[in-house]
Amino acid sequence: MEEHIVIIGNGISGVTTARHIRKMSNKKITIVSAETDYFFSRTALMYVYMGHMKFEHTQPYENWFWEKNNIELKKGYVEEIDVKSKTLHFAKGDTLPYDKLVIATGSKPNKFGWPGQDLNGVMGMYHKQDLENLEKYAPNNQTCKRAVIVGGGLIGIELAEMLNSRNIPVTFLVRESSFWNGVLPDGESEMINRHIRNHHIDLRLETNLKEIVSNDQGKVKSVIIQETGEEIICDVVGLTAGVTPNIDFVKNSEIETGRGVKVNRYLETNIPNVYAIGDCAEQINPIGQRRPIEAVWYTGRMMGETVAQTICNNRIEYKPGHWFNSAKFMDIEYQTYGWVHGDKGKPEYELQFHWKHKNDTICITVAYHKGTNQFLGINTFGIRMRHETFDRWLTEERDVDYIMNHLAEANFDPEFYRHYEDEILKTFNKQLQTA
Repeated sequence: MEEHIVIIGNGISGVTTARHIRKMSNKKITIVSAETDYFFSRTALMYVYMGHMKFEHTQPYENWFWEKNNIELKKGYVEEIDVKSKTLHFAKGDTLPYDKLVIATGSKPNKFGWPGQDLNGVMGMYHKQDLENLEKYAPNNQTCKRAVIVGGGLIGIELAEMLNSRNIPVTFLVRESSFWNGVLPDGESEMINRHIRNHHIDLRLETNLKEIVSNDQGKVKSVIIQETGEEIICDVVGLTAGVTPNIDFVKNSEIETGRGVKVNRYLETNIPNVYAIGDCAEQINPIGQRRPIEAVWYTGRMMGETVAQTICNNRIEYKPGHWFNSAKFMDIEYQTYGWVHGDKGKPEYELQFHWKHKNDTICITVAYHKGTNQFLGINTFGIRMRHETFDRWLTEERDVDYIMNHLAEANFDPEFYRHYEDEILKTFNKQLQTA
């Protein structure tokens, strides 16, 4: 009888694993999920709310896909994993045996024990249920007179853009002194502060939430600011202060956990035939400068492809390659390749060249090594770059002069570069002379 592979979680990591196992084998595959019957793209939720697409368009696979590929779907909450008997125990009392188990349960929004954090009208922006709550409590600016967002990450700015699209006034509470300045260099972070405020969003820096106040129906009425005691009347509160691996059900088992489920380079846990991938996996030894836990869509997909090979008897190491990421800050596209550190965490050897367009929505920051001039990484805002070009240059360990003189080759919009290349190079050479 074929091995039974059980995958807990139907996000990008779990579904990629199932697809790749099926390409290579006839093993029995069951995907367990408590959220939705079918896999959907979380990053597309904002576009559903903004009216650009319908929810069914967020599902990359038609509903017949699973039956055709002989992948079983089971809806339910796993409460416990018994690794000795290789059995999952569900909240409703039913059980499911497995031969090999993949934990791909993703992450959940951070909640810091704020009074009122579970009231009606309080939500994250991670799940289909959050989208449904947003439609219920913030359908328009009549029902929702103001929303308050707590936490200054990428999901916070997505939620701000969503509410903004329906003309709902937004107050944005960010505890840092400048938006995302733990990641971005100061010049970029300050540009994003201005951009948020230019969209008429009430951005409050160095501001913390003290409590969420209820009306007499158990719904949000207002929030109280920690620093000043100010009360802000609102109908919706978005909690977007980062995420934590969703692994509470693993903690009573013999599977080793830290913040996430601990894995080696092969995505194996300390228990044979049990693997963890995606947002909930924590590398025991981080890979290069990467964080031990990476809540990034493409790394989840790569882990799924890798662990499928191992499960199908081709044991391979997870090698994510050069770091890259992309996002949107309202209508400014952001890309990063290699390593460009924020001013707070910048290593002593890293020098940076920063150029900003006079329109205050386009800029680049190039990082390079002080001693060797080796190119370390680039951030771009408002300019689209080619991933494969930067990936190659990082592998070839090019120096910064080469990068600056060949930037046009990496650009999706050569017209832009023809227009500004002289100015960018002139600014770069001037900085080199004064360095």
